[in-house]
Amino acid sequence: MSVICIRVPKELKEEMKEIDINWSEYIRDLIRKKIRQIKMMEASKKIDEIRAKTVQGKFNAAKSIREDRDSL
Repeated sequence: MSVICIRVPKELKEEMKEIDINWSEYIRDLIRKKIRQIKMMEASKKIDEIRAKTVQGKFNAAKSIREDRDSL
C-alpha cells in the first residue's frame, strides 16, 4: 500500500483525536467515492458526446417490417 501524507493544523489534529474514527479508513473511503464519481461523470460525458453524434430520425419499425414482408 502506498503512503500519502497531508498536513493539518494542530487544532484540527487535536479535534480529530477527540473523535473515535479510523481516519485513515475514512479518508480512503472518501477518495474511492470521489474517484468513482469522477469516472461516472467522464463516462456520462462520453455517452452524451456519442448521443450528440448519432442521427436522430424517425424510424418506424412496423412500417419497415411490413415493407420487407410485402416485397417477398
